[in-house]
Amino acid sequence: MTGSPGLVRRLWFQWRTMKLPWRKRWLVGYDLQGNTYWEFKDNLNSNRFRRIVEYTRSTHYGDVNVPPQWMQWLRHTRFEPPTIADQHAEIQRQERMKILAAQADARWAAKPSALDAAPETQQPVQMLQSQDAASGIRQMNVGQERRDMEAEAAREEAQQERKRVEEEERERQIKSRKKMKGEAKDSPWKQAPKNNPGEEWQPAPWSPSGPARRK
Repeated sequence: MTGSPGLVRRLWFQWRTMKLPWRKRWLVGYDLQGNTYWEFKDNLNSNRFRRIVEYTRSTHYGDVNVPPQWMQWLRHTRFEPPTIADQHAEIQRQERMKILAAQADARWAAKPSALDAAPETQQPVQMLQSQDAASGIRQMNVGQERRDMEAEAAREEAQQERKRVEEEERERQIKSRKKMKGEAKDSPWKQAPKNNPGEEWQPAPWSPSGPARRK
C-alpha cells in the first residue's frame, strides 16, 4: 500500500487505537507503505512504553523501508508520531531535493573544463631533438630536462653544504681536543708541591710472632 488506506481499514485502525483497559497493546499509526506501529507497556518499567513496528505480510524482510520520522519515534527521539500529512510533506521535500540536486549537477557539467580547452589556448610544450646513434632521432621534453637539471643542481648544493658542515664539525673537535690538552698541562693537581712528608710513607711489613706459651 503506497497511499492512504481504505475506509474499512481506517475504521479498523481507529478501533485499534483506543486504549481500552483489557488491551495489552494499541495501535499508534501507520505509514504510506502499510506498516503499522504499536505501543505497549514495559514489564520492567511501568512508566515506559515499548514501541514496535509490524510489516505487511506481502513485504519481504529485505524490502522493508521504515521512514525516518517513524524511525525517530521508534527510538524515542520523537515524542509524537508522524501524521499522514507529515509523511506526504516529507515525500514532497525529498522530491524537491532530487530536483535541486539534478539542477546543481547540470550547472556543474555545463562549466568548461580545463582539460577540454582548445589546443591554441593551452601552454605549448617545447621539444628538443637530439641525435642518438642507437635509436636515431629522439625527442626530449625541454621542461622535464630543465627540471632534471634543477634537481641535479639542488643535489650538488646539498652535498656541498653537507661537506661544509662536516668540515666545521671536524675543526671544532680538533680545537676541543687542543683545549683539553692545554687544560691538562695547567692542571692544579700537577702544580701541587712535592715536599709533603706523608707522600713517600709506606706501611711496614707485618710478620706474626709465634704462639704464646702457657704458664
